[in-house]
Amino acid sequence: MAIENPLGEELAQAEAIYQKFTDFLIDSAPQILGVMIILIVGYVAANSVSKALVKFFIKKEIDVTLSQLLGSITYFSILFCFVVIALGKFNISITPFVAALGAFTLGAGLAIQGIVSNYGAGFSIIFTRPFVVGNTLTVQHVSGVVVEIRLAYTLLENEDGERIMIPNKEIVGQILENSFENKLVETIVTIEACADPAKTVNLLSAALKELDCIAQAPASQFGIDEFSPLGIKLGVRCWVPTKAYFESKYRINRVIFDTLRDNEIKLSVPRQEIKITSNQ
Repeated sequence: MAIENPLGEELAQAEAIYQKFTDFLIDSAPQILGVMIILIVGYVAANSVSKALVKFFIKKEIDVTLSQLLGSITYFSILFCFVVIALGKFNISITPFVAALGAFTLGAGLAIQGIVSNYGAGFSIIFTRPFVVGNTLTVQHVSGVVVEIRLAYTLLENEDGERIMIPNKEIVGQILENSFENKLVETIVTIEACADPAKTVNLLSAALKELDCIAQAPASQFGIDEFSPLGIKLGVRCWVPTKAYFESKYRINRVIFDTLRDNEIKLSVPRQEIKITSNQ
């Protein structure tokens, strides 16, 4: 009676699998070597072309974010072409992969509509360029200097160093205020009706010209803003760096106050009359 040897059968199966794998490597060695060479050449070519393209765009003073985006698109496009060539060495058709990728993309798009919409809005911002890094942007009741533009969000920074992240879908289609590097300081000063508004405007204009925080262009504006029962309202409009908005505003207000006080020009303030009556 023969005794079965399970260990011997497993060794025989393992030896057969090893032999088949070895035969496959020997038969397919030229194809595998060719695929490796194609992929290496594709990686080097894609990396070199994308870097050269980014350097060219930056040299031509094209926006950094747009340059990097176009470089990434070029990199993956070239690499994809070489992958297709490599798969052809094994007679593998990419049609099923493309169909599966399309179905997966559709399902993923429905599942992450919010993220996709942010990326779509990011593409729109990068290509249309309604603003660039360094501009002062006001949107959705927040304001700050643009420090970074990404596909999913735009990053702002205010005077206090706070970072404000705005999803790009909240930017596209909204009313944007882009004041570039500066921001407007608007102040209303009410002087008494007996005061000379032309003299006051000249005094304020001369005093504020001494401040280095006020931009030379656009030029500051001074004039009569409105007439009211309290007196004459004078408007002061100055452009200051966004990064020092509040500091500059407080300096401007201080200079205005000191100028009016030194020239004995009185501010008009509401007055209340209190009458005390007696029943006696």
